[in-house]
Amino acid sequence: MNKVILITGGSQGIGASTAYRAAMNGYKVCINYYQNSSAADDVVRKITNDGGEAVSFKADVSNEAEVEKLFGYIDFQLGKITALVNNAGIIESQMRFVDMTERRLQHTFATNVIGTFLCAREAIKRMSANWNGTGGSIVNISSIAARLGAPFEYIDYAASKGAIESMTVGLAKEVAEQNIRVNAVRPGLIQTDIHKKAGEPGRLERLKDTIPLKRAGQPEEVANTILWLLSEQASYVTGAILDVTGGK
Repeated sequence: MNKVILITGGSQGIGASTAYRAAMNGYKVCINYYQNSSAADDVVRKITNDGGEAVSFKADVSNEAEVEKLFGYIDFQLGKITALVNNAGIIESQMRFVDMTERRLQHTFATNVIGTFLCAREAIKRMSANWNGTGGSIVNISSIAARLGAPFEYIDYAASKGAIESMTVGLAKEVAEQNIRVNAVRPGLIQTDIHKKAGEPGRLERLKDTIPLKRAGQPEEVANTILWLLSEQASYVTGAILDVTGGK
């Protein structure tokens, strides 16, 4: 079977680690990125140097026309998609709820929620038997923030991830008969640049003792979970939201 995967936000962190592991597991990989073309090129180069097949494509996942172009590129370059990892997401600086502007809220929800919806929609059109597909698997990336709420830091980000979890459960039920599985991974504190982007580079060090395993997780540990959910080993798993949080 020709395995083709799209990983949005695949140039860094969890996305980059997932892209590499997917390629080493026989997937043809498309790495979507929005700004950092050099990072995306580095991931593609690493994959191809190790015998895998990968391409990259610049697209803003919150823009419907760009998402359609992204999927059209995959159709032409790699073939019909069989797996999607909705990893693209943004986080703004830590802020109290009362200080959040409409611009911030629109930006966060456009990328994190609408982007996930648009990419899932286009993937389903290719995976579903209703469009001559043979099935597939979607993994959405949530966050422990959806469960904890992220007070005093980024309630908007937490709420956007909560929306993704609700979408995961509903969509899994809607497309199950079309041989499409939809699940989510809920990472905890992971060693990526997201904390720096949110304004606190030392956040992992500050919070690591609140984690039962007493450490931050690595992107590879989340990627391994994503690949398991995509695989036939998880063939009876759909509508699940799986914590990768070190026990928190």
